[in-house]
Amino acid sequence: MAKTTSRRTALPPGTILRFCLALLAIVGAAGAASDETSDPFATGKLVPARPGFSAGSPADGSQQPCPPPAANTRYGALEVVDLALCRNPGTHEVWASARVAAEQVGLAQADFLPAVDGGLSIGRQRSDGRNGSTRGASLTLSWLLFDFGARSAKLEGARQLLAAAAASLDSTVQGVFFAALQAYYGAQAARAALAAALESERASRTSLSAAEVRYQVGSGTPADRLQAQTAWSQATLNRIKAEGALRNAYGRLANVMGLDAHTSLTLDEIALTPPALNFDNDVAALIAEARRSRPELQAAEAELRAAQANVDYARAAGRPRLALHAGPSWQEVDGLSSRSSTLGLSLTLPIFAGYATTYGVRSAQARSEVQAARREGIRQQVALDVWEAYQTLATATQTVRTAADLLASAEQSERVAAGRYQAGVGNILDLLNAQSALANARLQRIQAMLDWHVSRAALARAIGTLDHRLLAAASSGALDRR
Repeated sequence: MAKTTSRRTALPPGTILRFCLALLAIVGAAGAASDETSDPFATGKLVPARPGFSAGSPADGSQQPCPPPAANTRYGALEVVDLALCRNPGTHEVWASARVAAEQVGLAQADFLPAVDGGLSIGRQRSDGRNGSTRGASLTLSWLLFDFGARSAKLEGARQLLAAAAASLDSTVQGVFFAALQAYYGAQAARAALAAALESERASRTSLSAAEVRYQVGSGTPADRLQAQTAWSQATLNRIKAEGALRNAYGRLANVMGLDAHTSLTLDEIALTPPALNFDNDVAALIAEARRSRPELQAAEAELRAAQANVDYARAAGRPRLALHAGPSWQEVDGLSSRSSTLGLSLTLPIFAGYATTYGVRSAQARSEVQAARREGIRQQVALDVWEAYQTLATATQTVRTAADLLASAEQSERVAAGRYQAGVGNILDLLNAQSALANARLQRIQAMLDWHVSRAALARAIGTLDHRLLAAASSGALDRR
């Protein structure tokens, strides 16, 4: 249904000029309203917070949110994680992808509004040896009124893809969080290992001095002195290796934090939480919680819902469409002007498109099945991740307790062996063996504590709850480097 009116008159050139200027003004106003800085659908509020943003930083990332830290900064686990999340390019990439998904929601919402187009034309024509000129202008409004749910399905798909992008951002954040904790505890373990190596070197140097004294007074043998010298040299070598390992650990930590590997870092004393005693309960409950919380599974479910919405969109693409069209137009040919206006409805009835709709629906259904299978695979993997992380943490907890007992026994054995040797009733081999066992016990305890912290974080990540609360809940304490 359409209504068209037309009148042919000779309009003065000024009228056409004024209309053209008005049309340009309308186009300019529309362009200003659609400027990229505007956000009429408020899609910016749909974007998740950018990881690691400092207070007051702009949400669009137009300024640098992570200034380089001060040279005298002391880093605890929280500071390391914050800086890693803020400066890591992986989190920036996934956050930008979430922004893309949010703008796609805006694009889908735009389909529900009418569109206004303007046109200007000017030209010359030659007919029967005569030259003529043409000028014209038009405004056209088009508005899709009904499409059997195609736009709604497209909007729902865009919203679900945004939810998937937000969940993927959470997954990436937790991955960077875990990597930062691994690097942090690795550096702390390297510090403790160096302290243990220095203590072992000091003890072996004391034993060498005692062996030299006994040799000089005639109560010791050259073999004792040589064995003590060998033990001291070995302890010195271990200390040199520990220093190199610490430098590498600091380099890896700086890299995770988005800093140059040679950046000088000062770490706080590590805070420890005594291992909990309830790791033997509620594995099934942890798996159920993980299936509710894991961002990878949430992303897969959102992608499945988006694929299902795409099936509805594919079906609606082959159905009728009802649209409204309206607008005035002006044209001047050889000084004769005409004006017309149009108002009408158009109904598009797809009849045959070479089975494109049929195969479009079948393809969308197949993609939905792919997403369903992928979602189920992730669901099963979540259960396995929780089970393995749970068992690893339980083992690490027992190892911490046993390592503490081992260290206490080795310390007592070393004290007894040292006392016996100094009293002249023990031999150098017993003392050196005791010192070697003590050094090994110290390193095992350090490694056990590192493994426990990393295992605890790994279980939290497997459940999908790895965040700052894990660190904030830790009780204060310092790593015993005896």
